[in-house]
Amino acid sequence: MILKIQNISTYYGEARVLFDVSLNIGEGEVVALLGPNGAGKTTTIRSILGLTPPKSGTIVFDGQEITRRKTHEIARAGISWVPDDRRIFPALTVRRNLELGMKKTKYRSWTLSETFGIFSAVEYLMDRECENLSGGEMQMVAISRALLGSPGLVLFDEPSQGLAPKVVADVMSTIKRIKAEGVAALVVEQHAETVLSVSDRVYVMDHGAIVHEGPARELLIDADKRKRLLGI
Repeated sequence: MILKIQNISTYYGEARVLFDVSLNIGEGEVVALLGPNGAGKTTTIRSILGLTPPKSGTIVFDGQEITRRKTHEIARAGISWVPDDRRIFPALTVRRNLELGMKKTKYRSWTLSETFGIFSAVEYLMDRECENLSGGEMQMVAISRALLGSPGLVLFDEPSQGLAPKVVADVMSTIKRIKAEGVAALVVEQHAETVLSVSDRVYVMDHGAIVHEGPARELLIDADKRKRLLGI
């Protein structure tokens, strides 16, 4: 397993948000994390990244405990993040945003030309300020930046949010592509069927706890179970 989360509980101030959450991700595995708004999915990602460290429990990445390490140390260990709001520097060019994401880790290094092979439009946007990009273009830049960080694991938070169907399809194809390259992914997503179609396994959260774990295909083909767990 590249990531092992065991019984973490995370708080915002005095409010407990995660309740003994445990989940695992294997090397090169795509895992979906589903659930209603407010279930604790984004807080789980923030806990992994050290942005909101858990008060109890452990998080182990690649055999090393990272529970209370600094966020920049966790990134340098080989975890990349594609946040729901992209976190692109608007006044900087695409080129500069991508350069800021480049780093070396023990994992496979991605080149600019390889990211252009995934998102061909990015090559023609390199000198454009990011404030002039569409939402889909920003997402392409955010994912390209994550890959240039040489990740062993990429955390995707709502990667299809606000995107046209064609761009969503491109994003899901990218997740399959990085899986084929041995990069693991944890994908938080509201569109359950979309992400289940590219995932190996799935966890469902509700009220800060894991309420279901199993093969993604099983949940994809069982509409009744999906409705019961997700209300859709």
